[in-house]
Amino acid sequence: MADGPWLGAGEAHVWRSYQRVQRALAGALDHQLERHAGLSGADFALLGPLAEAVDGVLRMRDLAATVEWDRSRLSHHISRMEKRGLVVREHCAEDARGANVRLTLSGRLAVEAARRPHRETVRRYFFDQLGADELVVLAGAFDRMLARLIEDDHEPPCAR
Repeated sequence: MADGPWLGAGEAHVWRSYQRVQRALAGALDHQLERHAGLSGADFALLGPLAEAVDGVLRMRDLAATVEWDRSRLSHHISRMEKRGLVVREHCAEDARGANVRLTLSGRLAVEAARRPHRETVRRYFFDQLGADELVVLAGAFDRMLARLIEDDHEPPCAR
């Protein structure tokens, strides 16, 4: 190759390690959610903001923006969650074209059952592995990476 290797040895190691950690952490979190609450990671991502919302209700578009999903993905997943009794879709009184999503009692119980074990899993595999100085460095690095992605127009479409 005329311009040298794709990444240097140190960079390649960090990149591969990041990818492995990302997959393994997502797998550990998904396993924990399924085991303790019968939820997928996607379910939990949607139930969390609903549980924190006033009366457990959010506009579909606001929920999509919060979790950075496009409308189609959100609509399909909400339909699956409705069938399981976790949420209900309602007409929006302020906008006839809009819809709200309401957390059901079953949904609230599921998210409450998942929260403590989820927090413990996040701490065990992420925060407990880092010192205070490393957290500051990691936060700065993540902020810079996200800023560059947004600057280069690679933010999620629903966040625009």
